Amino acid sequence: MDNNAVRRVVIFGAMAIMGIIAMQAYWVTSTWNINEKEFDDKVNLVLLNVAKKLVKLKGSTLPLDIVKRQSSNYYIVNLEIEIDANELEYFLHSQFQEIGLNANYEYGIHDCSSNKMVYGKYIKFSEERRDVKLGELPKYEEFTYYFGVKFPDRSGFLLGKIQLAVFLSLILFVTVLFFLYSMYVILRQRRLSEMQKDFINNMTHEFKTPISTIKISSDVFLKDPNIQKDSRLMRYAQIIKEQNQRLNNQVEKVLQLAKIEQNSFELNKEYINLHLLLQSVVESARVNGDFSGDIIQENLNAFNATVFADKLHLNNILHSLLDNAIKYCKDKPSITISTKDLNRGRQVELKIEDQGIGINKEHLPKIFKKFYRVPTGNVHNVKGFGLGLYYVKSVCDAHDWKINIDSEEGKGTTITIILRTNV
Repeated sequence: MDNNAVRRVVIFGAMAIMGIIAMQAYWVTSTWNINEKEFDDKVNLVLLNVAKKLVKLKGSTLPLDIVKRQSSNYYIVNLEIEIDANELEYFLHSQFQEIGLNANYEYGIHDCSSNKMVYGKYIKFSEERRDVKLGELPKYEEFTYYFGVKFPDRSGFLLGKIQLAVFLSLILFVTVLFFLYSMYVILRQRRLSEMQKDFINNMTHEFKTPISTIKISSDVFLKDPNIQKDSRLMRYAQIIKEQNQRLNNQVEKVLQLAKIEQNSFELNKEYINLHLLLQSVVESARVNGDFSGDIIQENLNAFNATVFADKLHLNNILHSLLDNAIKYCKDKPSITISTKDLNRGRQVELKIEDQGIGINKEHLPKIFKKFYRVPTGNVHNVKGFGLGLYYVKSVCDAHDWKINIDSEEGKGTTITIILRTNV
């Protein structure tokens, strides 16, 4: 993932999280305000009804200013008549039950003789115990005959009404924490990946100089008359050159893959006769592997085999696929290379089939991933870094070619590539 992609993920993720948090905060606040207003309206309605019943019982009339809210949880009710505590408690309890407001409350009545609030009682609708202070009901100087009602656990009651919103907010909070942790892991892994790439690139570049030196030295040995006279030394010099070339190929492959990942992968396309290139690759494989001609069968039936491609990379992937088919054989390689026209000559299908050890179905989705190798237990008779098929897939993607692998364990593997022609 490049810097721009990571930056976009962080920015869009942060914007999404902030938007969700803002919506959640608005929803919770709105729900709280609605429940708070509903609570206040019900309390005012209950207290007004209680006042009406008390004055009706005494044969009096209601004053103009009846219910007054002193604080968020304390209300006083002006009656201008003497109040009986038992009658008040009865009417309060019945009215709260009738309207469905089951909030615990306490009440007190103003005593004119002492000019103090006389505490009445704490009425509980639920047995849930709360840490609340009781009995502190302040008086109101402007009224003479009045009673006060306080809801000591009003906030807890309202909070209980929005439990779902609180629960969802907690889930959102956990989600935000998970997102932040995920971003931390992603950025950390990306930093480690960049360090790994830099190390590999530097290491492969450092290898180029000694590889070139070894190549020059091996060529000098091979051309020396004294070395040529000694078959043993000649063989050793040839081994040095071959292994040096093998190491050079692996280094080049790593460098090419680094360019692909850094988006500096450039294709030098030209018109290439696929059949001629295949024949050259097959002949090279036969010579290097000292194989007889019958292990590789060629069915080159495509009428139009001219493709527009990068010759170097096309040659590399053909060598890589043929090398895999030879390496992963049972006893003796048996390979078929075929081509045929598709889409009225606009495309050519290339197939490389072998009768080798095959690949288990569960590993096929991962076969083109970088560094992935099919597990073989403790057997490591075939060497490699897991870069071959990743390189093949990268080159095909760069050319906009389709590649497919079909394999069955114990029966062999078929690689199919659909290339575009010059039509």
